[in-house]
Amino acid sequence: MPATLEGQLVVAISSRALFDFEAENRVFEDGDDRAYMQLQLERLEQPASPGVAFSLVHKLLSFNTGEAPRVEVVILSRNDPVSGMRVFRSAQHYGLPIQRGVFTRGQAPWRYLRPLRANLFLSTHLSDVRAALDAGVPAAQVYPQSVHASDAHPHEVRIAFDGDAVLFSDEAEQVFQRQGLDAFQQHERSKAAQPLPGGPFKPLLEALHRLQSAGTAQMRVRTALVTARSAPAHERAIRTLMDWHIEVDEALFLGGLPKGEFLREFEPDFFFDDQTGHIEQAARHVPAGHVASGIANG
Repeated sequence: MPATLEGQLVVAISSRALFDFEAENRVFEDGDDRAYMQLQLERLEQPASPGVAFSLVHKLLSFNTGEAPRVEVVILSRNDPVSGMRVFRSAQHYGLPIQRGVFTRGQAPWRYLRPLRANLFLSTHLSDVRAALDAGVPAAQVYPQSVHASDAHPHEVRIAFDGDAVLFSDEAEQVFQRQGLDAFQQHERSKAAQPLPGGPFKPLLEALHRLQSAGTAQMRVRTALVTARSAPAHERAIRTLMDWHIEVDEALFLGGLPKGEFLREFEPDFFFDDQTGHIEQAARHVPAGHVASGIANG
């Protein structure tokens, strides 16, 4: 039978999101890709240090304990094939069973997401993230300067999501941006029983819910909704998740309080938000990525 990724949670990730290639990337950004290739070749036997999304990938791959794999991680990178050798060598060094990779030598790699049927794309390139989101793939721009994940929960994949424009559409956020908080609260109160349309990360939450339901003795999934919403706007968010038949383990309705310190206590392996201000603040505490979606994604 031909190989297939059917039924698996597929994560496509750039080399800079998985490993710390910031020093090497400075050579590449100087415009000398030949020097970059040579540097990576010289460092072939030197494993790269873990990057911002390393913990997330390592834990997700821990679900593959039986004959039928549940998670597939694919390197999807603007690196050249020669530099790709170091990426695979580094993965092998850390015991990451990553077999597949696409290396495009500076060209946009996002177009390969559809044949991969990816559930998530993590990249440091904002243009690739925007293109992936436009193609209907959950995607986030990884902030390489983010704090790395805590090692306090070795048997739990912990993922935190913002609500509007991430898990949900930005329908309500548009009301807030155009008419203010009072209009937003009234809008959400009047529509409390009407589920919100799904946002760009609904498919990922659904895939994680299936993974969570399967579970293993070695690894579990724990999710959190971390939102600026507060009562009475909380009810529509909860009812929407109920309508989707999806449970989250924790829900933080912060009413505009800064999210960073709350995320620090939850200790996620990754946090997704649509607003760069929130991400920049959160990145001082946890691994974070910008979802370039919705009216307020700047």
